[in-house]
Amino acid sequence: MEEIASLFLENREFLYVIILSIFLGVEVISNVPAILHTPLMSGANAIHGVVIIGAIIVMGHAEPDNTLALVLGFLAVVLGTLNVVGGFVVTNRMLEMFKKKG
Repeated sequence: MEEIASLFLENREFLYVIILSIFLGVEVISNVPAILHTPLMSGANAIHGVVIIGAIIVMGHAEPDNTLALVLGFLAVVLGTLNVVGGFVVTNRMLEMFKKKG
């Protein structure tokens, strides 16, 4: 128990930043109008490509016998790719709504 308490005391500033970030994120997201929610989410999903690049780098630097790093890297690549593709699909559907019908 003392180890956990000392961990919290040593990383006190980091924990403050995390807690403030959570409150700020909740406040910002709750004040986004419904009409802007879809474009913001599709853009955020597209930014998820950074996770894909990071996972590829981690898998490239992992030792061949480190199965955990390789499996987690592979899962990050797959899930990140699904998120990016989903963001582009949502954006495409949103843009289809604004095209003139012929």
